[in-house]
Amino acid sequence: MSLNSSPVEITQFPNDLPQTDDFKSIVLNQIPLIDVRAPVEFSQGAFPSAINLPLMNDDERQKVGLCYKQHGNEAAVKLGHQLVNDITRAPRVASWAAFMDENPSALLYCFRGGMRSKISQQWLKESGINIVRLKGGYKSFRRYLINYLDFFPELLEKKNIKPIVLGGRTGSGKTLAIHKLQNAIDLEGLAHHRGSAFGRHATPQPTQINFENNLAMALIRFMETQPNQLIIEDEGRNIGSVNFSKPLFDCLKSGERVIVDTPLQKRIDITLDEYVIEAQQEYTNIDAWTEFMRAAFERIKKRLGGERHKRVMQAFDAAMQQQLLTGSTEPHQAWIEILLTEYYDPMYDYQMQKNQHKVAFTGSIDEVVEYLQPRQ
Repeated sequence: MSLNSSPVEITQFPNDLPQTDDFKSIVLNQIPLIDVRAPVEFSQGAFPSAINLPLMNDDERQKVGLCYKQHGNEAAVKLGHQLVNDITRAPRVASWAAFMDENPSALLYCFRGGMRSKISQQWLKESGINIVRLKGGYKSFRRYLINYLDFFPELLEKKNIKPIVLGGRTGSGKTLAIHKLQNAIDLEGLAHHRGSAFGRHATPQPTQINFENNLAMALIRFMETQPNQLIIEDEGRNIGSVNFSKPLFDCLKSGERVIVDTPLQKRIDITLDEYVIEAQQEYTNIDAWTEFMRAAFERIKKRLGGERHKRVMQAFDAAMQQQLLTGSTEPHQAWIEILLTEYYDPMYDYQMQKNQHKVAFTGSIDEVVEYLQPRQ
């Protein structure tokens, strides 16, 4: 869009528009947030309680950005007001106002807490609605969360909180135990991934930025409970496509091990529930799940070895045929047992022997939960 000489009314706003940088309160109270950045910015990283109601769409933002580079700030501001004129402004202000009606405590932010959030804040004010913006915007809030993750190992040491790592063979029910425990953080839940070659959900994982934001917020809320221990599941540094910083990972994995020991048949049942029955419900049809599973088997084909991969696929194909004929998922137990006993168990034994971690307790799911309950 070319600049023209017609007069454009530039939004004026006072220097004392209210703002806050009480990021801890936002986290603890899960205060709703209006993110007025463009959708492309929001998709790269945002906060769990935020909704994207942009001041400018992606195309408008791109044009204003190009204008800024070529003609400077004044021309870019003018172009922005031409693009978001009275006609396009009204529905955007209305969307902010509607969200404020449902969430009166909501706050507002742009990238740095500058022009875009001030304009949005002023337009709401002119509509009779007062809203507070984040001081420093997304960038400052994000820096607060990253700093917390960086400081967290020191914080645990300072408060004498010991990490405890919940281990056990694949299918032993570690996640089931985590969900029954106080003082526990579900890392797989935050990563939206089950932590194996078959662990991807039908819906995407969070971006690395969003995973870090969510993790920091979970830890901040966790520390407010004044815990005496931090229980996590035994994970690798990477969970699917997201990962932990090395200092944080080393801190979380430094604790003693508590092992969930579950009989093979129960492990098969747990794996069947999670990776077959529940997983199939995430997909729009059985063919989509089958395609995902075949791709997962292919990814571990080299590690399985040709003969074992062939047996697993024959068992999987037979199970699928029976499920399509009868509706029963029980035949899937055959390939699950092969994977558990011939693939995952040897890897687990190797890791346990290699790392030689101190094991404080071993027991069933219920026994582990009882052992790890906070002592009064």
